[in-house]
Amino acid sequence: MEFSLMSKECALPCEVTIDEDNGRYMIRKADSSGEVFNSPEELVQWVLTNWHSDEFVDKKQFERMINEIQAFFPL
Repeated sequence: MEFSLMSKECALPCEVTIDEDNGRYMIRKADSSGEVFNSPEELVQWVLTNWHSDEFVDKKQFERMINEIQAFFPL
């Protein structure tokens, strides 16, 4: 599962990768740095804590991503 969201802060998109087959759970932030997590639940918690819809060009796209990842990985 991969998501690409355009941030208001950067020309490069923020990305969320949840790859259970290969054990890869990571994000790329607006400043092009990243975070790597040990589980999809940790990733979801980080996103909920640190990102908000008003930071992105398309708020609805962000909300759809949140709904989809929470459906697969409820906290």
